[in-house]
Amino acid sequence: MMATLPYLLRPENICHIAEGRLHIGDRRVFPFEKRFESCSTVEEVARSLKVMVTQGGGPLQVALTTLRFIAQEMGQGRIPYSAGELQRLVGLLIKARPTNTTMKRVMLSLLGELQGLFEEKEPVEAFVLSLNAMVDRQELYYDELYHQMGRLGSTLLEDGDVVLTTCFAEHTFLLSLAYAKEEGKRISVLVNETRPYLQGSRLTYPSLLEMGIEARLITDGMGAHYMRAAKLSKYMTASDLVCMDGTVVNKVGTLANAVACKHYKVPYYAFSISPDPTRLSSSDISMEERDGQEVLSCMGRPTTCEGRALYPSFDIIEASLVQGIVTPKGVLSPSEVARSFI
Repeated sequence: MMATLPYLLRPENICHIAEGRLHIGDRRVFPFEKRFESCSTVEEVARSLKVMVTQGGGPLQVALTTLRFIAQEMGQGRIPYSAGELQRLVGLLIKARPTNTTMKRVMLSLLGELQGLFEEKEPVEAFVLSLNAMVDRQELYYDELYHQMGRLGSTLLEDGDVVLTTCFAEHTFLLSLAYAKEEGKRISVLVNETRPYLQGSRLTYPSLLEMGIEARLITDGMGAHYMRAAKLSKYMTASDLVCMDGTVVNKVGTLANAVACKHYKVPYYAFSISPDPTRLSSSDISMEERDGQEVLSCMGRPTTCEGRALYPSFDIIEASLVQGIVTPKGVLSPSEVARSFI
């Protein structure tokens, strides 16, 4: 089933190391170009994350590969081999995407293990081997989770379903569709454009076509129209964060669709690899507010005259609007999240 993953989700196309540099698949220009952002320092990697070269699950894969890059550079003497330097560089990655708490928690956990190697005064060669083995285990762990959650997600899909999605829900949602297709279910997807970066039209829509899944593109304001016309069965998205009270955080625009789903009795399901036990409710969330100037253009071209705009990156979706959350521990109701993850 891994062979069915589209171009964007193949590990080497998310990021890879070659010729002493870390190369990140540039989702800002896909599908028109298959280009990589080349980084020679961790500072450049952090800047790339901040300006959305990759997004969704991409930052986690980039951060894991950056650990390999750091180890390589330490082994060759280009980065100081010290616990303090490793902590500083990991901190740069975490600060680049503050809402992505899964990446943060994985990095801090690995940092704790790696600092033990410094305390034991391991030579740099042993450190490099140990770090790569740790990253290997993490990558295998997440690959298994993606498939596990994909199989769970497929159980929510019925033959003939029409599913609305927002942004680019990546492995878990796409694998749910792939498993459903494998089971003989006919599923079609309506894809929101997802302004201002157009992740839906540029990332999700081409990926679905590549996988042989029927898909149609709609603008961000059309979801409620199709719900009212009873032409939607389900709404499914990723989540950048899930709190212990079942609050979901996802790309701006998700809230409007979730509200419409509640009114028209369309179930909304969010995928979450790792609900955050340190975030009890929405009051614990650090939200990203991006530069409103990004709303005044699209794909590098102005869409209006110069002026002022607003761009909240994410929506907070109250638990009362969520039918279920697909997690490694099952499809949970919002009220079940805390007892399953604390």
